[in-house]
Amino acid sequence: MTGQAERYRDEGYLALPGFVPTDVTHVLLGMMKGDLTRGGVSFDRLKRKHALLANEAVEIYGRHYLPLSTFLWGMTPAVSALVGTALKPSYCYFRMYRQGDVCHVHSDRYACEHSLSLLLAASDGKPWPLEVGSQHIETPRERADPDFGDETYGSVPMLPGDAVLYQGVHRLHGRTQPNPNRWSAHLFLHWVDPAGPYAEHAMEGVVIPAAETLAMEQA
Repeated sequence: MTGQAERYRDEGYLALPGFVPTDVTHVLLGMMKGDLTRGGVSFDRLKRKHALLANEAVEIYGRHYLPLSTFLWGMTPAVSALVGTALKPSYCYFRMYRQGDVCHVHSDRYACEHSLSLLLAASDGKPWPLEVGSQHIETPRERADPDFGDETYGSVPMLPGDAVLYQGVHRLHGRTQPNPNRWSAHLFLHWVDPAGPYAEHAMEGVVIPAAETLAMEQA
């Protein structure tokens, strides 16, 4: 096991500054915005209420915009190397935060055994931290809190291209400091261990087709 994998296992998270070049994150965001515009879909139509947020936020899931899922699949080898075991992707989604937004402290559902928060872009380039609790928890919390209470936590200021890998099921996490940017665009990517207790959540439960069904030649 590498030093990074050991630190991730022991501390529950791993800061990854400059993990994805901003040329890549900006192109991905620009492509998504262009596709939505050409499809006549405004960001306002994609706003959702969420128990973790005080305000509505734009959210787009990978199953609805396949380039996001493709990005998730492509990141799997790199994240598997960081975790120290081969992973399978579960799901991903995009979220746009606005100035002053916070994300209440919570833990995630079982499909988020290993999670990566990636900051794609921020209007003003101001760092906004993701915070991760110090205590391992066995089952996801069924509530969200405004802070960590008495629990100590790590704080990772994030700029565009930065990522944080964290144990989404087993560590509390959130953003308790208000977003200092007019807007910031984030991608959340999730994986499970196919030999672990949450294996059924891989690939969003989609059945993997057998090779013989995938022939592309004409009958």
